[in-house]
Amino acid sequence: MTREQFIGVIQTEQDSLRRFLLALCCGNRDEADDIAQDTLVKAYLSISKYEGTAWLYRIAYNMFIDSNRCHRTIQPLNILEKQEDASFAADRDFRYQPLYMALEELPPKERTAILLFYIKGYAIKEIAGIVDTTEDAVKKQLSRGRDKLKTLLKDE
Repeated sequence: MTREQFIGVIQTEQDSLRRFLLALCCGNRDEADDIAQDTLVKAYLSISKYEGTAWLYRIAYNMFIDSNRCHRTIQPLNILEKQEDASFAADRDFRYQPLYMALEELPPKERTAILLFYIKGYAIKEIAGIVDTTEDAVKKQLSRGRDKLKTLLKDE
């Protein structure tokens, strides 16, 4: 893959990759952006190993796991509203916060399976390749994740 081709892939996938990481990081935009930046640098340095867009998500997932950053809690909306910083303006109207809060309750493997399957539209076989596990494990993670999300979101 050439540098220009890589830039084209990144231009196509960057927003989607950031949304994926934002969901993995339970709505923490700063952490998601840090991981996205690290992912793109690592991908660029490994450009000769490019295997398609799933490869990029595998790098992002591994960077997320390595960072161990998603174990912090999300600030409630009322705290965000008190912030003077303009960078919090988008977060004040964050309509998906209940979903992110529910996703935060899921173990990272279940959260990742849910996001890759429902948000990104990857097949179970592709998800297994991204997270380096078996297809049966992905099916179990999806089932458990769906059940937990139903319970958590029913209370909303």
